[in-house]
Amino acid sequence: MRRREFITLMGTWPLAARAQQAAMPVIGYLGAGSSESDAVRLTAIRRGLSDTGFVEGRNVAIEYRWAQDQYDRLPALAAELVRRQPAVLVAAPTPVAMVAKAATRTVPTVFFTGGDPVALGLVTSLSRPGGNVTGVTILSVEVGQKLLELLHESVPAANVIALLVNPANPLAETQSKDAQAAASTLGLQLRVLHASTELELQTAFDTLVQLRAALVIGADPFFTGRTDQLAALALRHGVPSIYNLREFAMAGGLMSYGGNLAEAYRLVGVYAARILKGEKVSELSVQQSTKVEMIINLKTARALGLTIPLPLLARADEVIE
Repeated sequence: MRRREFITLMGTWPLAARAQQAAMPVIGYLGAGSSESDAVRLTAIRRGLSDTGFVEGRNVAIEYRWAQDQYDRLPALAAELVRRQPAVLVAAPTPVAMVAKAATRTVPTVFFTGGDPVALGLVTSLSRPGGNVTGVTILSVEVGQKLLELLHESVPAANVIALLVNPANPLAETQSKDAQAAASTLGLQLRVLHASTELELQTAFDTLVQLRAALVIGADPFFTGRTDQLAALALRHGVPSIYNLREFAMAGGLMSYGGNLAEAYRLVGVYAARILKGEKVSELSVQQSTKVEMIINLKTARALGLTIPLPLLARADEVIE
């Protein structure tokens, strides 16, 4: 190859590479937390994309926007992503999905929620969502009453149960009402505690100690990104606690009861990939994951001085010794 041809080739290669990269379809990802707090979700989404033939950086690009747990930033971030006109917008969980729904009626959007997508106004029907939005839902809010019942069964001496919610979450009111109904049925006192910042989280645990209460943690991305921290705080303060994700019990929390988050987010990735391949959003029915699992951390129970009833242990899907 002559020198002039070589120089010409070297000069055009970066342009070709950039053009190829620019030609990749782009997924917009809107997150309530950060790349660190959403690590489990992102891994699952990438696995779903890979299962359907897409690998980030190879044949699909992902643009990320993070609210850093400041939910009031979500509308501006959603608008910014919509202006970029991504091929698909991934918006999860519920607080993010609600903002994305309001931000665009044209960009295909895949959500994840632990609530009822129809009641939330995300879709008109689970089987035929219509419009530009579809997604995945698991039993999260619906298991709230069950969380309280299981915790009461584990710690029958606790007359006061606290519910920790993030007031910025659209589902917080529903979670509070459901928990209050369950507490009344069981003859328990319910205290609702709020936390949407690190300082408020610490204040909530200080209050729990004063109340001598057991704790139900409401479904929220702020809490989901802090399962290790929540489990450590509960153990340090001697608070029997339950959350809807198995990661909480695995990290040292007393109990968990709920759906499989990783599998749900893998399905989000699969749906995003199917849309990239040309399927219509309006014809992709909302996927419902109804399987739930109960995990009991017996090591934590012993550390808290609790004896878990044998019938409850027998019903557990997994017991951590």
